[in-house]
Amino acid sequence: MPAPPRLLVTCAMTDTLRDTLERHLPGVALLVPGKAEEGPWPTLEAALVGSPQREMPPLSPATAPGIRFVQRLFTGMDRFPFDRFPPGCLFAGNVGAYAVPVAEHGLALVLALAKGLRTDQETILARERARPQRRLILEGKEALLVGYGEIAQALAHRLKGAGMRVVGLNRTGTASPGADEMVSPAELLKAVARADVVVDLLPLTRKTRGFFGVAELGALKPDAIFVNLGRGATVSAPAMADLLKRRPESRVGLEVWWDERPGHMGEVEPGRGLEGLPYALGTPHVAGLAEGAADRADERAVENLARFFRGERPLHLVDPSEYEGAG
Repeated sequence: MPAPPRLLVTCAMTDTLRDTLERHLPGVALLVPGKAEEGPWPTLEAALVGSPQREMPPLSPATAPGIRFVQRLFTGMDRFPFDRFPPGCLFAGNVGAYAVPVAEHGLALVLALAKGLRTDQETILARERARPQRRLILEGKEALLVGYGEIAQALAHRLKGAGMRVVGLNRTGTASPGADEMVSPAELLKAVARADVVVDLLPLTRKTRGFFGVAELGALKPDAIFVNLGRGATVSAPAMADLLKRRPESRVGLEVWWDERPGHMGEVEPGRGLEGLPYALGTPHVAGLAEGAADRADERAVENLARFFRGERPLHLVDPSEYEGAG
């Protein structure tokens, strides 16, 4: 007789993920339900999920009342359906799983913005001579990384390779690996005003929504580079639109957007994107979609599940009350 299932897996079961689960969780019976199955599953203790509201609509506290830990395969927990799981359940994002590809993508945006590659590309496509523009040197300049976690540490290492000084911002201003200096949110405006590169790496929570507003974007130096690798809504959309109207030569790189639905991706405000801006660059939220990234994400997520099943406290737990719509 098969053992009762202990781990619910709602995300796509690839061969790599199955191998990773078997290697780290031998003896833990899995439930990989079909779309028609509606439970209940009283023996489930934990879940590995991507976007459970899409992957498994019947999931609720009534169908899986015993789940005590949920590991998400992705990093962010904004818009996560916490209420589909029992009260008191623990939740973890897959922190650091995509740090390397996202940091490399961030470095690419910073370099492209510094060297004016958008204008150079347009010049080549138009078969014209080089257009006059300012090409910046990063060496000896200062970068401010806002939201100093594992991605920021990976990016700091790469920016230091370009000869930059790195300042990090976290909740408390306490020292963190890779940063030459750390500051707290109370020091944000001063830190932005002196930085040559500002990178937003914030998760989207109640406190970080609109973290970069009119005052913060207005404090940027005229030649400063601003890159958002976090979440679109951590920057005020009206403030960004205003900045680009007032200072169309701003060096802005956006990997994440306020509205990422088809037909709206790339808009700074409804109907208007980065058209006509000589230095601005956008990418369609693809930084984590790199060679081997999914395998690394599987490994990190399942390792954290293994901690739970060994009776240890999982890493990277989040407080649902910090997220809008929780409960």
